[in-house]
Amino acid sequence: MAKGYWVTTYRSVSNPAALARYAELGTPIILGNGGRILVRGIPDRLYEAAEAQRCVVIEFESLAAAVAAYEDPAYQQVAAILTGAVVRDVRVMEGAA
Repeated sequence: MAKGYWVTTYRSVSNPAALARYAELGTPIILGNGGRILVRGIPDRLYEAAEAQRCVVIEFESLAAAVAAYEDPAYQQVAAILTGAVVRDVRVMEGAA
């Protein structure tokens, strides 16, 4: 079975303290839902149309697990901390088989 992934790009961060609080509270929920953080930070190299934006890639055992983790009410409550503090692009994707 193919893995599932959250692929997130932070287009802007206007409140770094809120982002830090989200990471503090959200990481245990993500890990508790079977997530494994593979990438977190600013890219080391930029190519083509890329911008120096914070990126996060999280792996789950399946697409269904990735969707369930994102839709988890506890996660959504913590994610609300980011409202007005960041602009981010979150994509939930199935890995290549």
